[in-house]
Amino acid sequence: MSHPQEPQRSFFHFGNPFRSPKGSHLPSGLLSLLDKFEKTLSERLQKLVPKDKSDILSLSWMKLAMESLSEIHRDIKNLITELEIPVTDWDEKWIDVYLDISVKLLDITIAFTSELTRLNQGHLLLQCVLHKLESNSSDQFLRAYSSLHSWREQIHSKNPRVETCRPVLDNLVESLDLPKVRNSAKGKVLMRAMYGAKVATTYICSVFAAAFSGSTDNLLDLSSTVPAILPWAQVFYNVQTTVNTEIKNIFSRGEFTVLRELLAVDNCANKLYPLLQDGFSPAQEESFKHSVSDLRKTAEKLSQGLDNLSKVVDDFFKIVLSGRDALLCNLRAGCASPNSVLGRNTDKQSVR
Repeated sequence: MSHPQEPQRSFFHFGNPFRSPKGSHLPSGLLSLLDKFEKTLSERLQKLVPKDKSDILSLSWMKLAMESLSEIHRDIKNLITELEIPVTDWDEKWIDVYLDISVKLLDITIAFTSELTRLNQGHLLLQCVLHKLESNSSDQFLRAYSSLHSWREQIHSKNPRVETCRPVLDNLVESLDLPKVRNSAKGKVLMRAMYGAKVATTYICSVFAAAFSGSTDNLLDLSSTVPAILPWAQVFYNVQTTVNTEIKNIFSRGEFTVLRELLAVDNCANKLYPLLQDGFSPAQEESFKHSVSDLRKTAEKLSQGLDNLSKVVDDFFKIVLSGRDALLCNLRAGCASPNSVLGRNTDKQSVR
C-alpha cells in the first residue's frame, strides 16, 4: 500500500512542534529522548502484527493491543519526568490538549468496559445451559434451549454505549492537531511524542469500537493523517493495513462479530440449537455429546479471555485517570514537576 509523502492536511494545524526556533536543531539530549520514545513506539506497534492473521481480534490479541496502549501512556509519563518540565511552565494549550484527550479516553474506555461486562453476563446464561444439559431430562433440555435462546438474543443485540463511540473517535481524530510551540525545545519534543501516542491510541480505540459494535463504521484509516517522515509511520501503516483488511474480510463473510472466541461459541450454539429445539434420535446422540463438549470448551475460553481483557482495559482506564488527576493536583498545588503522574491509585468513581 503506497502512501503520499505529504499528508492531505497539515501535520500540525497549529504549527509543527518539532521545528526548532530560528531553524536551530534540538539539543542532543532532547533528541536522544525523542528518538528513544519513537523507537519504543515502533516496537510496541510492531507487536500488533501477528505471524498468523487469524490471531487478529482474538481476545488475546486485543489484550496485547490494550497492554501496548498502557505501555505507550506510561512512556509518555516517563518522558514528561525526563524532560523535567515543571507543571507551572506548561503552556495552557498543552494542558488543554492533555485534559481534553484524557476525558475522551475515559468516556470510550467506560463504553468498552460496559460491553465486556455485558458479554461476561452472557456467560452466566451459558453456564446455565451447560448445567441443564448434564441431565437427561427432556424438561431440562427445554430449559437449556430457552437459556441458549436468551444468550443468542443478548449477544446479537446492540449496546447503546458502544453505539456512541463514533463521535468520540471523531473528536480524537480532530485532536491530532497539536498546539503551536514557541521557544521551547522541550515542548516540541513533548508535543511530537504526544502526537505518536495519540495516533496509536485513537486507532486502537477505533479497532475496539468496530469489534464491539459489529460494524466497520467505527474503523478508522489514519494514513493521510500520519506523515511518512515519522520514524514509526511505516510500522503504523503496516499495522493499520493488516488489521483493517482482516476485520473487513471477516465482516464480508457475513459474520455478526469479529471477536474470534465469541464467534466460536456462537458456532457451537448454532449446532446445538436445533438438536435442543427439535430433539435428536439415538443415532445423533454422539453428535449431541460432542456439541455439548465443544460448547463447554469454547465458553470457558471466551470467559477467560473476557476476564483477562477486562483487567487490562481497567488498567488503561486507571493510567489515564491517574495522569489526569495528578496533573490537576499539581496545577492546584503549584508543584515543581509532574512526577506524581506516576503511580496514583484511582478508580472509575472519581472521574471528573
